[in-house]
Amino acid sequence: MSTKVLVVCGGNTCRSPMAEGMAASLARTAGIPDGCISVASAGVSAYDGEPASQNAVAAMAELGIDISAHRSRRLTPELIDDADLVLTMEQRHLEAVIKMAPAARTRVRLLADDDIADPFMLSVDAYRHTRDQIAEALSRVFRDLGDRGACE
Repeated sequence: MSTKVLVVCGGNTCRSPMAEGMAASLARTAGIPDGCISVASAGVSAYDGEPASQNAVAAMAELGIDISAHRSRRLTPELIDDADLVLTMEQRHLEAVIKMAPAARTRVRLLADDDIADPFMLSVDAYRHTRDQIAEALSRVFRDLGDRGACE
């Protein structure tokens, strides 16, 4: 049985696509077998069909991860309901998720201890910094999921 993780940010063109793109390799690093975790992403204020930002694509390509085919999608109650775990980049995203799907309150949490700032329209260095913050936080989440048996 797979654990379904939904990563949420604002526009679904920077942070959450990077998290979605790096999820498989980080799950393997955490010792989670292939297929035990599926990760999707969405944005609370996204427009459907937008590509990942160029700097997000570039920052991920440096790790050998291609997110160029990503297309944004707006967060919906159905996406939230389908997820076992919803990870948000900022407190305001967490609040938006709970407002949209109050029953999901126990399955929603911030990805990191603090908000992960949006690098939109900033330099590729800002995207690298954001990418690295996301990777560190996801590694902790996936370690916890592996310890609890993500496929059970």
